[in-house]
Amino acid sequence: MEEKSKENKKKGSWFSIIKLKIYIIVALTAAVIISLAYLVRACSDDTMSIVVEKEIDITPTQVLSMKEIREWEFLAIEDEEMIDTIRKGFFSDDHLMRIYYGTLRLGFDLRKSGDNWIEKKADTLHVTLPPITLLDNDFIDEARTVSFFESGKWNDKDRADMYKRAYLKMKNRCLTTENIKSAEANASRQFYQMFRAMGYENIIIRFNNKTQTK
Repeated sequence: MEEKSKENKKKGSWFSIIKLKIYIIVALTAAVIISLAYLVRACSDDTMSIVVEKEIDITPTQVLSMKEIREWEFLAIEDEEMIDTIRKGFFSDDHLMRIYYGTLRLGFDLRKSGDNWIEKKADTLHVTLPPITLLDNDFIDEARTVSFFESGKWNDKDRADMYKRAYLKMKNRCLTTENIKSAEANASRQFYQMFRAMGYENIIIRFNNKTQTK
């Protein structure tokens, strides 16, 4: 008989990884601002002056650096499933029960974004991000699989069938609308903070024809 597993969301892992990615990109922008500020100070006593704009235009190099990060993870979900199977016999039944562990990571590959995924229209920055998907289909950690109970003889095909059942159960349990919305919210917040650090005030972020205005 199959039992429901406990599901835990790992908020810390995706937060630290995405935070590091954002710091790298923002650091490039900060370097430009600091350089321009130094020039203003150096030229303060001369007739020449430089005005530093609060809003820094996004350069093709910055856009490329974002895409080169490739996979962005915004939510990691740990799951475990107990799968059992029974084979009826004449004198007795054979029984096999196994526990499978896995971590499903939700995010997107920024290389799948369109050519114009960042556009500035008037005073608003429009950002179109790829849909949230499962980043890795091999999410079951087979090394952690445990045979909780086993009686009788079972072959590799029997175990492969149980693996497929665990795989489908994990996907159905974790790839929910609620979890996808949670990953979208995390992605929206991280990209919003990144573009705010570049000086943009009005930012619109889209996912799959959805719009989030900040």
